[in-house]
Amino acid sequence: MTLFIESRGRGPDLVLLHGWGLHGGVFERVAANLEADFCLHLVDLPGHGASAAAGHFDAAAIADALAGHFPLPVHLLGWSLGGLIAQHWAAQHPQQVRSLALVATSPRFVRDEAWPHAQAREAIEGVGASLDTAFELTLERFLALQMMGAPAARDTLKALKAQLFAHGRPQGLLPALHCLLHADARELAQAIACPVGLFYGARDAITPIGAGRWLAQQLADATFYDFPQASHAPFLSHETDFVEALRLHLEQHA
Repeated sequence: MTLFIESRGRGPDLVLLHGWGLHGGVFERVAANLEADFCLHLVDLPGHGASAAAGHFDAAAIADALAGHFPLPVHLLGWSLGGLIAQHWAAQHPQQVRSLALVATSPRFVRDEAWPHAQAREAIEGVGASLDTAFELTLERFLALQMMGAPAARDTLKALKAQLFAHGRPQGLLPALHCLLHADARELAQAIACPVGLFYGARDAITPIGAGRWLAQQLADATFYDFPQASHAPFLSHETDFVEALRLHLEQHA
């Protein structure tokens, strides 16, 4: 598995995993705030940005590959889809994860009777169905959904659109979407022993805050940070508050 990874800064290692449809560059502003004190590794997941597509997007296998690339203990941040992979990494390779930051993510992205903290399956399937016929418009609409309800959403969305294809046109989004449709990583929570920071927006319609509260109850060592006015990307819409909370989390577990 060949992945594009941008590394910058100096200090303890922090690996950042982005969400569906984007690339590591989405963390540019976070990296600019932290690079004086941390060595940041911004990963393009398979089929996203400059990383080659994988025929089958397997969160557990990707976690294994990343663990092989970063053999030393690292701090790990995962947003949305990246948070699913981060959960696998922390559970499968506990000796390699110094601390875990989960941002607007979930162990399960599809709602059912036993799991209300997610979208309806039809919403995710609808995104996949429109990729072939309206690729760019589908991604832009998905970005808009992530910002919905957040103050200054228009400005944040404009900045996000500007870097949508900054690492190239993604080539493997559908397999990653299928991963989100079928993933159920709830059992991993019992295997995650490292300190975990949970960062969630109260207005998030993609990964509702209830998913974060469930994780807070299940994880052995978790601290919950909520952003009352944020939606699915608090690190963009509430950059200052988010970076302050993330820095606190990282420094507590240095």
